[in-house]
Amino acid sequence: MSERFDEAKGNIKEGVGKMTGKTDMEAEGRAEKDSAHARREVKGAANQMKGKVEEGLGKVTGDDETRARGTADRIKGDTERAG
Repeated sequence: MSERFDEAKGNIKEGVGKMTGKTDMEAEGRAEKDSAHARREVKGAANQMKGKVEEGLGKVTGDDETRARGTADRIKGDTERAG
């Protein structure tokens, strides 16, 4: 959740920089926003991969609990990466 907060904070800082003409604040805000977005994407992709592996393992071994845990992780990753 902190990535989304940092992304919003950077977006606000970028907007304030634009409105006030402070290009350094605008650039700092854009960097914060982009950095937080990248962290969120990487975290989401990692959860998607982990989930897919667990789903596959559960399917192969017939372990419904592992498969369900994998599905949950994959969905969590999808949610983290979404907009």
